[in-house]
Amino acid sequence: MIPRTLSSTATAVPAVSESIEPATGPALWLVRHGESTWNIAGICQGHNDDAELTERGLRQAAEAADGFRGREIRAIYASDLCRARQTAAAFAAVLGLPVRTDARLRERSFGVLEGTPLASVDPALTGVADGLVFDPDIRPPGGESVRDFYLRAAAFADALAAELREADDAPPGDVLAIAHGGTLRVLDAYLHGVPVDQMTWRPVSNATTLRIAEFGTQPRGGNR
Repeated sequence: MIPRTLSSTATAVPAVSESIEPATGPALWLVRHGESTWNIAGICQGHNDDAELTERGLRQAAEAADGFRGREIRAIYASDLCRARQTAAAFAAVLGLPVRTDARLRERSFGVLEGTPLASVDPALTGVADGLVFDPDIRPPGGESVRDFYLRAAAFADALAAELREADDAPPGDVLAIAHGGTLRVLDAYLHGVPVDQMTWRPVSNATTLRIAEFGTQPRGGNR
């Protein structure tokens, strides 16, 4: 089954849901990577590329990819981090398409916090606590603020949308972007017009899929 559309106001994000109504323009499907070894260990990942998918994570990726079997997809994009590339490989195998990696789809950089237990991360260094972004401009040492992250992901979305609007001879179908929990949060907010300082930071499960309807047919995005 194909997951349904979710907006930034949703309080929960299921990995798989009921079928959706067809859209009149290409949709952007955002997919979080499968479970990683550092997810299990409760370690802050960010841009660190040491984590790989667990056996369960590989199964999650395969099951999510199978939900797109037979669907028209024109392109697959992925973060260049290992856990996203491994997940994207499952989609590539099902859809018979190459994967185009893009560093703008990476998770937020947490700088010196990467590789440390999540339980020990001080919210004062991240600007996020209790499901809310309380300060989008706080940067952990060597890392990105939520605003930096939001703008980076927005740049990917804007470039992709412009490409789709201009690609008159492109094959039909939607676009997949395999990324990270944080990336799904900021892109979902940006593409639904939610400013960075009004974002929530709700949980996003491994292999969660979000659908942005009619992506690329008109300029979109939140205040920056």
